[in-house]
Amino acid sequence: MIDFHSHILPALDDGSKNTDESLCLLSMLSEQGIDTVIATPHFYPEEESVNEFIDRRQNSYNELIPHLKDDLPKILLGAEVTYYDGISSLEGLENLTIAGTNLLLLEMPMCTWSDYALKELNTLSCIKGLTIIIAHIERYMRYQPRRVFEQLTELGILVQVNASFFCSALTKRKALNMLLKGGINVIGSDCHNTTTRAPHIGEAFEIIKSKLGNDFIQDLAEYHRYIILGTNG
Repeated sequence: MIDFHSHILPALDDGSKNTDESLCLLSMLSEQGIDTVIATPHFYPEEESVNEFIDRRQNSYNELIPHLKDDLPKILLGAEVTYYDGISSLEGLENLTIAGTNLLLLEMPMCTWSDYALKELNTLSCIKGLTIIIAHIERYMRYQPRRVFEQLTELGILVQVNASFFCSALTKRKALNMLLKGGINVIGSDCHNTTTRAPHIGEAFEIIKSKLGNDFIQDLAEYHRYIILGTNG
């Protein structure tokens, strides 16, 4: 299985604090059935350039490389990019996609999205040729009218939810219903540390398997592979 959203790289953002914690997180993910994890550290356009971020990300990853073993998940480098009005004009944005693909994980504002924001998503998708994944969409749903999600589908925009959406008794039914109806494309642990924001993605997949069946979870795994392999940049 693939974890589409994580903060496992050491000392890079508000995620893992050091190499030891990163290795612990990777070990936890492996135990939960994850064989590929996408590292998506926060990228804040107002704080640094794309090139500066990529250099920092590579330096962080380089710290991990000597310690990586075959029994740990494969790491693909990406970013969790913070949306802002005008993002479609950001120089080098395509370099923040998940390695080897045109997939871009985008963190949207915690409010009702403006028509301009939807126009930007259209530009990124239809003109820039990026496949947008909206990060942890469950956080924004209450702010958006239904038509917004219909527009996302029309634009070919994917949505990611956090594992906690399935694990919480308050949202589990909604999460399963959305997944069954195609309203969820990918799942991420959004893990940041081994304590307060540890990965629980294995629990989420077990809930999906128990409620929707083994064939469903196998099809989901194949779909996730297809998303990665079928979106080569």
